[in-house]
Amino acid sequence: MNHIVLGYDGSDFSVQALDWALDEAELRRLPLTVAHAWQWPYGEADEETKNHLRKAADHVLWHGADCARATSSVVGIETDLYEGPAAQRLVELSSGAAIVVVGSRGLHGLPGALVGSVARYVAAHAECPVIVVRGPGPLPAPAHPGPIVVADKEPTASVLEFAAGEADMRRLALVTTAEPQTWQESHPNVVSRVQEARETPALIVAGRKRADHLGMIASLLQHAPCPVAVVGTSMGKGPRG
Repeated sequence: MNHIVLGYDGSDFSVQALDWALDEAELRRLPLTVAHAWQWPYGEADEETKNHLRKAADHVLWHGADCARATSSVVGIETDLYEGPAAQRLVELSSGAAIVVVGSRGLHGLPGALVGSVARYVAAHAECPVIVVRGPGPLPAPAHPGPIVVADKEPTASVLEFAAGEADMRRLALVTTAEPQTWQESHPNVVSRVQEARETPALIVAGRKRADHLGMIASLLQHAPCPVAVVGTSMGKGPRG
């Protein structure tokens, strides 16, 4: 758990995810791995032909890493170029990561708009918390960001620790049904309050049920008005800064 992993494909959605991943890396003081996967989609081909696509993929990855280095103070930005399914590679990388960040196009329940298959798969199978950042373009930075909201009525310790850690790290309030004493020892600066009407959260945190992987949070991933963090029931502690 010594770095942040970002799934990057050069799309507007992954650019927004890049913003969030850089924020996490700076706040946690961790290095960032920018990961990009490519596959030849047209059946058999000679290596010279495939090499053109490989070079294009390498350029996409270089562009993402270059943007990260130029716009942040993160120390240690690495790249990972993989030939094969992107979702599979991100799950592999999750075994040594603090967080995996992915972008997705899910657009507030419009007909036919689904959370991207890569985001769904990674959220269901990753070995660390996954933050799904939805929508295209740069991530807006509101002057008064909303709270960190725990979606689960009875959050597990790992979900609550992750949410309280994010709230502490970002100096935001925490909205949860859990009693304050469950996180006050490790995060004494976090304040719990009720979510205000029409208030957009900075981040929604939900637990991934072991039995059905995504379960009821599939709808949350689809319709949430902000990034969603999916945390497994036995995942490690939240950020310590």
